[in-house]
Amino acid sequence: MSDYLDTPQGRRIAYNRTRGEGPGVVFLGGFRSDKEGSKALHLEGWAQARGRAFLRFDYSGHGASSGDFEAGCIGDWAEDTRAALAALTEGPQILVGSSMGGWIAALLARDLPERVAALVGIAAAPDFTDRFLAGLEAAERDRLMAEGRLEVPSEYAPEPYVFTRRLIEDGARQRVLDRPLRLGVPVRLLQGTADSDVPMATQLSVFDHLEASDASLTLVKGADHRFSTPQCLKLLTDTLEALG
Repeated sequence: MSDYLDTPQGRRIAYNRTRGEGPGVVFLGGFRSDKEGSKALHLEGWAQARGRAFLRFDYSGHGASSGDFEAGCIGDWAEDTRAALAALTEGPQILVGSSMGGWIAALLARDLPERVAALVGIAAAPDFTDRFLAGLEAAERDRLMAEGRLEVPSEYAPEPYVFTRRLIEDGARQRVLDRPLRLGVPVRLLQGTADSDVPMATQLSVFDHLEASDASLTLVKGADHRFSTPQCLKLLTDTLEALG
């Protein structure tokens, strides 16, 4: 059962909150994912067993939250995250960002450093809309811009993913890799070597671009983009344990 937060932008955000000690942990999901995924639920169980504060929520247009997915963009989902952080957490939080959630976590760590204790990225995908656009054939790019949307088959859902012109244009405004990304908090990036959505080379480039005095990248041989095997989930919670 979800609780709901009404944001200043008029969106209704579904969330589940575990009260406990800090620093709290906030899970930020990926593109078209929701708060009921295996990583979010595993972290919730870990937090409850240790008396730690934890928050998982759905961006607008995702899961049980209000809104139309196709109408949303990175800026909207970052606003949802800021609203959830302000209303539902206290003090600095450890942000755990999966895929697109890693981009949103980077935006918050850059813009709200006083509210972020650490950042953990799982196949973090900052600026992924640029890479998506660059990977399209010219005819596909033309159709996306002319029609405002493009359907792309997905291995994670029976229906195709939809990428919109608004998502691409807003993504350009939300970039974090077009300038130095200076983060004054510990950063831990976790990456599977068999990830075809965010390849290892992409993650190495993100890690190289990052400017942080306390940062590490851990590669898991054979892990894919889901990063949800028992080994991967244990690595995730071990990483949080080490951060304190």
